[in-house]
Amino acid sequence: MDLSNLRPAKGSVKKVKRIGRGEGSGRGGTSTRGHKGAGQRSGTSKKIGFEGGQMPLARRVPKFGFKNINRKEYKAINLSSLQRLVDMHQLEQINPEVLRQHGLIRRKDLYKILAKGELKAKIEVHAHGFSASAAKAIEAAGGNVVKI
Repeated sequence: MDLSNLRPAKGSVKKVKRIGRGEGSGRGGTSTRGHKGAGQRSGTSKKIGFEGGQMPLARRVPKFGFKNINRKEYKAINLSSLQRLVDMHQLEQINPEVLRQHGLIRRKDLYKILAKGELKAKIEVHAHGFSASAAKAIEAAGGNVVKI
């Protein structure tokens, strides 16, 4: 093997069609740009989504609904997750710092306690929101509910 035998790996080199390099190339003359008009001249570009004058897809598709810009997004945390935390770390109080330490929420997350699962431990829970059944279950277990 020597330098004269070297070849690029199969599929690594693509043949580029060189446009505007004379009539012999098959793509000379107008160089695929057509005759006359702005599109034939240098420095032109089409708008994103332009479909040649046809009504663009973004305008053809019907729009409906409403996006509330003031919507608050809550992260859901179930009673079963709280019970697991209490079992593993013997906690008496659950607040944002504790949940952050154990990776259940991020720094700016708002969270809501939901009633999926069972809670047997007597704990004080601090949260941004509680479902009615979750608050009832926490108080039934002898704990406290504190809304932040």
